[in-house]
Amino acid sequence: MAYRAEPPDGGWGWMVVVSAFFQSALVFGVLRSFGVFFVEFVAAFEEPAARVSWTASIGIAVQQFGSPVGSALSTKFCPRPAVMTGGILTALGMLLASFATSLTHLYLSIGLLSGSGWALTFTPTLACLSRYFSRRRSLAIGLALTGVGLSSFAFAPLFQWLINHYAWRGALLLVSALSLHLVACGALLRPLSLAEDPVVGGPGAQITSLLRHGPFLRYTVALTLITTGYFIPYVHLVAHLRDLGWDPLPAAFLLSVAAISDLVGRVASGWLGDAVPGPVARLLMLWTTLTGVILALYPVAEAPTGLVALTMAYGFTSGALTPVAFSVLPELVGTGKIYCGLGLVQMVESIGGLLGAPLSGYLRDVTGNYTASFVVAGAFLLAGSGVLITLPHFFCFSAPTSKPQDLVTEALDTKVPLPEEGLGED
Repeated sequence: MAYRAEPPDGGWGWMVVVSAFFQSALVFGVLRSFGVFFVEFVAAFEEPAARVSWTASIGIAVQQFGSPVGSALSTKFCPRPAVMTGGILTALGMLLASFATSLTHLYLSIGLLSGSGWALTFTPTLACLSRYFSRRRSLAIGLALTGVGLSSFAFAPLFQWLINHYAWRGALLLVSALSLHLVACGALLRPLSLAEDPVVGGPGAQITSLLRHGPFLRYTVALTLITTGYFIPYVHLVAHLRDLGWDPLPAAFLLSVAAISDLVGRVASGWLGDAVPGPVARLLMLWTTLTGVILALYPVAEAPTGLVALTMAYGFTSGALTPVAFSVLPELVGTGKIYCGLGLVQMVESIGGLLGAPLSGYLRDVTGNYTASFVVAGAFLLAGSGVLITLPHFFCFSAPTSKPQDLVTEALDTKVPLPEEGLGED
């Protein structure tokens, strides 16, 4: 097998960007817009908000907890068959959900089945994309993840329109048809072999190394805290606006406002991540802190102008933190371990994804409004931001941002002893 000395930083990588763009739209674009269905599920099944919230939370948790499975399959068979299989499972889950007669059916269809499909699509695609780029990695990830913003802008009012015309069951049937496009996206993923791959060892050796790597573990804790609060507006913002007296369509349209800002934030952050010298973790901490503060301010805003302004700001900062969050990982573990590293991070993140929305719904049921829900969500993001400052070289503005596997490859070629900082246990 021929190995490339370094990522091509282009070429077929741009087709992988296209694939990742549509996949991010069909996975997280759908998840972000599911707040429109949330109100319908509460009315249809006459269940409290906390129980209905488990539908989206189980889906997010299964997607993240099952990510190591997608990573392992991609390492063994390449990402293409894994992603295509995930597309079929996602569509099947949405199809079965349209026939649901209880919340348990939604938990199993959307939460478990579609969540399993998302686990086989998103992580392998993003890991494959990270291997195709080095100097322009943040920009490539930012462009790919703009699919989330564009689809959120389109899907929220589209889903509301479909519900108004075909009811929520008919709308889910059409979401199932949309999800089948994940199969075509998977066909675009061409595997890439890099020179450092034999150096890092098999999946077992990689996982053992990662679990002993202090910076990787701290980064995982930070992202878990961030994830706990990150999705709250996309699950409960529409319901919060309905509590304030908004009509359904304008409330859904406000998610589209966030999606536009999200789109701008992802592109701007991706460009800054490659242009600004120093560790990308500093940019991630900045965007995370701003997002947490904005969430905590939501209960203060009641006037439409204030809510629109906050939502635009939230869309920008929450969108901006996403591409740099994924760009930090290759800096910590190298591209050779990106499949296993990203899979493990997503698995641990599932704790936050599982607990975030139900906790928010529980606080709503107890207090009668979403004030505590948004404040607690902001607190989780601020806590994650605090953990990020413990990553290597965070306060060292003159230190180069060398990637661990780049150092390993260079040391093997020159027989120069490796620097211990950032490579061993911490």
